[in-house]
Amino acid sequence: MRITLFGGTGLLGKALVRECRNDELTALGSKDADIRDVAQVERVVKQTSPHWIILAAAYTDVDGCETNRDLAFAVNTQGAVNVAEAAKKLGTRLLFVSTDYVFEGTSNQPYQTTDRRNPRSVYGESKAQAEAKLSELVAGCCIARTSWLFGNGGKCFPDTILKLAATRPALDVVNDQRGCPTYSVDLARALIELCHAGARGTVHVTNRGDCTWYELARQVVSTAGLSTEIRPTTTDKFPRPAPRPAYSVLSPRSLDQYGITMPDWQNAVERYLAERQASL
Repeated sequence: MRITLFGGTGLLGKALVRECRNDELTALGSKDADIRDVAQVERVVKQTSPHWIILAAAYTDVDGCETNRDLAFAVNTQGAVNVAEAAKKLGTRLLFVSTDYVFEGTSNQPYQTTDRRNPRSVYGESKAQAEAKLSELVAGCCIARTSWLFGNGGKCFPDTILKLAATRPALDVVNDQRGCPTYSVDLARALIELCHAGARGTVHVTNRGDCTWYELARQVVSTAGLSTEIRPTTTDKFPRPAPRPAYSVLSPRSLDQYGITMPDWQNAVERYLAERQASL
């Protein structure tokens, strides 16, 4: 199967390049094809003639989106539309990587794929609008929502915690935001499986289980064998430009329907740390 990947230099893109061993993958970074440029997008799609396009390219600086609204929508919404229109012209299947930020985060039950989008941030709004437009443009488009992505090869929460823990005796981490950590390797494997399964509609793709950032930080530090104390705190102690969902747990029910089971997040943390150590 031929796959063209937009966003090949990001955290997920790097994992997809490593994990896509049995398919013909063309990985493109923004230097290869800026998704804001219709002509560039159409050119590379025609050249690679893929069976599937995986669209992982995005402006993911959540706080940066608040002050760069035009850029957020140019990349995350119109850029996605440009890729979708190219896919439609050539009859190529499309998998769009989206986010838990499309939800407002006020629920106390795992979000289902059918729950109403109601983003509270510019980033979430730009991705929510892209979801709606792509669903209209491309019949059979697959929208894969994920959350709390971490992995090697880029900036992520566990990496930040480990670097801080190496120099500080204690760290305060918010304990009132709950979600599903997702290891880039596991996400990459699941996305490839979804392509092979001919997935359609919206699918939630995260590691199993949920936790708070505080609980995730404790797991990372404990598994790494560090003695740094992790102390719980609240979101209001760390004000940020973009509001964070207090609860953004994504239900695995839609992924289960494809017979795809993700490992639990604690296991993912162990493998992430082993991979990180091996790369040092």
